[in-house]
Amino acid sequence: MPEPADPLVSHQFVVEIDGIQSARFTESSGLQMSTDVFEYKEGGLNGYTHRLPGRVSYTPLTLKRGVADGPELYAWYNRFNTAADKTTELKNISVVLYKLDHTEALRWNLHGAFPTKWSSPSLVASSSDALIESFEIAFADAEVVRQ
Repeated sequence: MPEPADPLVSHQFVVEIDGIQSARFTESSGLQMSTDVFEYKEGGLNGYTHRLPGRVSYTPLTLKRGVADGPELYAWYNRFNTAADKTTELKNISVVLYKLDHTEALRWNLHGAFPTKWSSPSLVASSSDALIESFEIAFADAEVVRQ
């Protein structure tokens, strides 16, 4: 009988972004894929409606990190929003989940990614919590790779 696999844990992940080296994140969330359902009511067939798969859509990926991690993501956001040809600023992103033994377990590859939102950390004089900023990233296509 094979041994049960180690459980995957949520804190063992990295985010790889083309050309951005100091992108360390404390949280990655919001990644969802869904398929639209196209309903077709065939004339003369009143017993049911055909349900067919439509387009796949993706929700934006939200990444959170400490403010001290470098300016590259914010600079990418600014370059994307000021570029005449925005396709030059599209990037490929991978969210990689590791097993407890540090071998790769899962990889979500996001293609044609671009930043859509940056959120500043909340500044609270009575708090000593770390400052966390967030980035929202949209993408055109995704694939899940299991090791």
